[in-house]
Amino acid sequence: MGFLARIGGLRFAVTVLTGMTALQMALIAFGNITDFGTNQAFVQHVLAMDTTFKSPDMMWRAITSPALQNAAYVVIIAWETLTALVLIAAFVAWLRGSPSGRRLSTLGWVMWVLLFGAGFIAIGGEWFQMWQSDKWNGLQPALQNFLIATVALVIAHLPAVQGASGATSRAHSPGAERGAGESE
Repeated sequence: MGFLARIGGLRFAVTVLTGMTALQMALIAFGNITDFGTNQAFVQHVLAMDTTFKSPDMMWRAITSPALQNAAYVVIIAWETLTALVLIAAFVAWLRGSPSGRRLSTLGWVMWVLLFGAGFIAIGGEWFQMWQSDKWNGLQPALQNFLIATVALVIAHLPAVQGASGATSRAHSPGAERGAGESE
């Protein structure tokens, strides 16, 4: 029954969720590296704002320099790759029972939220008006990815998720009343 209790627990679920998201981000980065041109065109069109309503009050925001567009795309791919590596390290830490698993997962998912929430939803969607494009609108996939990471963050920080020692998280440990602002 101990084995079933372990694989049915919240800690196991977070380990699996970490592994799944590490795999997903690794595949996203791998796809963008090995098929550079497909999403390069997406980034170029979004930044150029060439399929938006082309309001004169907004078009000053457009970035039409191919060099700057490609630099932005390379930064996105580098961020995806780094996020994947952090989540892979987190998955390995969870498997080993290391207390760094939660911190690494948190870091990876916050990086994911920054990419899809700040990068694609806020900057791409609003600053570059991606929502106006019928062809180059990536808001739905960005929202899906944002929600995946956000849900993972919430689940990983539920009080019942146990650390490597088997002790419950700080919310149920002595001294928990010290304050929510303290780090783990």
